[in-house]
Amino acid sequence: MDFKLRKVNALSGTIEIPADKSITHRAIMLASIASGKSIIRNYLNSDDCNRTIEVFRQMGAEIKVEKKDLYITGVGLNIPQPKRDRYEFYAGNSGTTSRLLSGILSGQNFKSVITGDQSLSKRPMSGVVIPLLQMGANIFLNKGSLPMEITGSLCLKSVNYVSDKANAQVKSAVLLAGLYAGGSTTYLEPIKSRDHTERMLKLFGINVEVNGNSVTINPIKKLLPQEIFVPGDMSSAAFFIAAALIIPGSNLTIKNIGINPTRDGLIEVLKQMGADITLTNLREISNEPICDITVKYSKLSSININADIIPRMIDEIPIFVLVATQAEGITRISGTKELRVKESDRISAIASQFKKLGAQVEALEDGFIVNGSSNVFLTGTLLDSFEDHRVAMTLAIASLIAKGETIIRDSSCVNISFPGFYEVLKSICK
Repeated sequence: MDFKLRKVNALSGTIEIPADKSITHRAIMLASIASGKSIIRNYLNSDDCNRTIEVFRQMGAEIKVEKKDLYITGVGLNIPQPKRDRYEFYAGNSGTTSRLLSGILSGQNFKSVITGDQSLSKRPMSGVVIPLLQMGANIFLNKGSLPMEITGSLCLKSVNYVSDKANAQVKSAVLLAGLYAGGSTTYLEPIKSRDHTERMLKLFGINVEVNGNSVTINPIKKLLPQEIFVPGDMSSAAFFIAAALIIPGSNLTIKNIGINPTRDGLIEVLKQMGADITLTNLREISNEPICDITVKYSKLSSININADIIPRMIDEIPIFVLVATQAEGITRISGTKELRVKESDRISAIASQFKKLGAQVEALEDGFIVNGSSNVFLTGTLLDSFEDHRVAMTLAIASLIAKGETIIRDSSCVNISFPGFYEVLKSICK
């Protein structure tokens, strides 16, 4: 489906956005292998998260949907044997489903295979497989990508794994496999990646020790069922934060957003650029910090960012590039090579489409150089989302400051993480 948008005068109002995708995935997984009944309040009903639901239903978890809540009766740590020779799981476009699931399946006494759609089947999986092989799982990949065939082991080895990259999905897979290991499992990364898995494991009764960038867990006989509230997704809120900052006259409040310190890099960087952003009503629910965010149009200055902060804002880089086009001066972004192996090559996708709009954006191997100015207006044109939800939403926000009409191809891909995105956007446009 293509979507048409035009320049708007301002954004105003108070909105709530869908729940955090990363937290929803983890809550479904841990509730499904817990012993008893859990409730997940305000889950994200998106294509990706629904793939995780279906996977665990296949393995016997009872998952009922009632409006915005999930009621899950878990099967316990030891998942029932497949009715045939193996389980076959389809992860769709969800890298989180496939990578985190591999950690749980590595500790089971059966064979399984994980497949994905055309996009996911091109994305690298070796990073998650290497530590799981060290733990004793038998895993086969198709040239480093899906399908992934796993023969699990009831006697996984504990490991002290040292990663050369900050990657929350690899870390999570190792920690989940560590639930089935013979002793303590430790994961050390060079820069702390998002820590939703560690926080949620604690909720489910796991002894988790965090020391700087190192995380250690111990195996346990069972996970305790929980009631969990999932906050709004910072990565989804980022599009509206950016829009309010760059559209003159805007004043927008976004309620109940997760402000996890491993996910707040965008807020930190934008404030350094001069953004008028206020955090209020700060509290903690289900071991996650939450707040309301008020954003007003701001005159911004350029900035340079590098690998030190990228893990805290990796999903927000596409929309940050748009903000940088409206900031005075040259912004340099490095350390984002991971973006080349997402749902699309996001570095090439963003650079190519922004050039169509008239922005001065140069793609680097691991980032961007953006020559920005608040006095330069974009011009609407026909754009390609590359069927990547974050690219599509970034281009939609760009269209709000572009002269004329902008058409975005394959824009329905936003449903991967943000069903109702265009409806929410329309409700605050003036």
